Amino acid sequence: MSALKQPINTQISLNSTLLFNSKPSISGKIWQLHAGDDRQTMTIIQRYSLSPVIAQILVNRAINLEEIPSFLEPTLKQLMPDPSHLKDLDKGIERVIEALQRKEKIAVFGDYDVDGGTSCALFRRYFAALGCEARVYIPDRIEEGYGPSVKAMQTLKNEGHSLLLMADCGTTAFEPLREAKSLGLDVIVIDHHVAQPALPDVFALINPNRLDQGDSSLKGLCAAGLSFIFLVALQRKLRTLNWFENRREPDLMHLLDLVALGTVCDVMPLTGLNRAFVAQGLKVLQWRQNLGLAALADVAGVTEAPTAYHLGFVMGPRVNAGGRVGEAHLGSRLLSTNDDLEARRIAHRLDSLNGDRQQIEATVLTEAIKLVENSEIINKPILLVKGEGWHPGVIGIVASRLKERYARPVCVTTFTEDVGKGSGRSMVGIDLGSAMHAAHHEGLLIHGGGHAMAAGFTVARHKYDAFYDFILRRLAAGDEIIKPTLDIDASITLQGVTVEFLESMSCLEPFGAGNPTPKFMIQNVRIAYAEVFGADHVRCTLMSEDGVRQKALAFRVAQQPLGQALLKSKGDQFHVVGALKLDTWGGRKEAIIYMEDLIKINDLQGE
Repeated sequence: MSALKQPINTQISLNSTLLFNSKPSISGKIWQLHAGDDRQTMTIIQRYSLSPVIAQILVNRAINLEEIPSFLEPTLKQLMPDPSHLKDLDKGIERVIEALQRKEKIAVFGDYDVDGGTSCALFRRYFAALGCEARVYIPDRIEEGYGPSVKAMQTLKNEGHSLLLMADCGTTAFEPLREAKSLGLDVIVIDHHVAQPALPDVFALINPNRLDQGDSSLKGLCAAGLSFIFLVALQRKLRTLNWFENRREPDLMHLLDLVALGTVCDVMPLTGLNRAFVAQGLKVLQWRQNLGLAALADVAGVTEAPTAYHLGFVMGPRVNAGGRVGEAHLGSRLLSTNDDLEARRIAHRLDSLNGDRQQIEATVLTEAIKLVENSEIINKPILLVKGEGWHPGVIGIVASRLKERYARPVCVTTFTEDVGKGSGRSMVGIDLGSAMHAAHHEGLLIHGGGHAMAAGFTVARHKYDAFYDFILRRLAAGDEIIKPTLDIDASITLQGVTVEFLESMSCLEPFGAGNPTPKFMIQNVRIAYAEVFGADHVRCTLMSEDGVRQKALAFRVAQQPLGQALLKSKGDQFHVVGALKLDTWGGRKEAIIYMEDLIKINDLQGE
């Protein structure tokens, strides 16, 4: 069925109201139903023949009437801008063509995360299709740290390279890139991180977030997306030079699975061109033409049609594992190999490293939780946690877990001797990245930066306490702990949780940053059955007042208030909030509620 021709589902409430504003939930959150525009919702229903829930979610996502067709059916043809509006892009293209014509040795340098790995794989695959074997250099997280180093530039020059493409880093790498220029190594930076007013002296710096770029629709792209844009422009120029007159033209569309993986794993907003990248990339992924991605899907047990969830939470962490706790080059190598045996070998190695990462993460998380709960830290509106010798490859994940557990911004620092490496995760409305920039400017950090929701930093031990005080003063609104809000898209009855309903919502995919998985409130249900499964998860059966039963799951909550309420409140009546998932395991379809929070109805008496 076309996304623009869907049946009405009468089990959805279109009311737009604030819910239980004075009563926090089991998880300490305030529930709020999106204050949508009911008139606009009805206009969408009538103009596009969409169901009420689809229309309301589109309003909730601020998708205007004219954007709806391209949002529901995104294509690159509609959404791709002219790449040449990016500063230095045409200059960079000319330099690459010159290198190809002269058969110069080309290297590609990338960050050790998924975005860097996919960017390098894009270039390596494309150049290989042109008959040019590009050398890929991924720095080791422990030995070399983030971004380019003077030593790396010297190594590449000594190997005979004259042109270096640098992906997902380099915008603020002044000293290493100064060394590269002095060595006669031309560098083209393709990056998306926010730039400073001054830029490094390189041959070309392509970054939609450089301050002199002006307005660009590409500001929300990751490095993999920008690398693809670069290749589109390169291929366009090569075509005008009749480069493909006697050689096969590479099929750029077949590289979109890599772009989708980088986009999702770097948590880019899934709107506009990013949405087209991921939607089309998931289709390419199903073809299993990239042997590395196919092998990775097999070792990860992905047997259904891949979704953005699989990219972000199943395949991405395995690609990342090499950079976090093992060999940093493995991810990019896997994504660019055309050798089936090598692909399977690397995929199994990354799967094993991911298991190691999970064990290391669990150990560090347990220690961090003890530190929080056995000290005055737990009473702070911003949590700053430090430990000795924690693996730096997992502290970002641990910060995310602590943020989920305590519902407030978190920074985690691991010290080795007198220097600490830190990573932070924030919440909507609290700009952690700018705070790190400010702390660096104040001389409290050796290095510091990032984005609003995530940041990294390096701090000297003797300045840690001053840094802690600075972050609290800058980010905390007094000593009050912020009560997070749980945004709800619509209210639905338990009877409305059906396979047909979930299939109708598939037109809103892919879900992710900028287009979150819809959350629904299911009112007046009882816990008919509940048990722990796995290490820390809870599964239960919800039952409505008229006897309808529905399977529901809650992850990593068995020892938390949500899990305890589910396990100990059999027969009690609740309002539940969660996402809905269509499970296709074993060839049969089943609707499942992924619970995120609940409120006991008895606790609401007297409101």
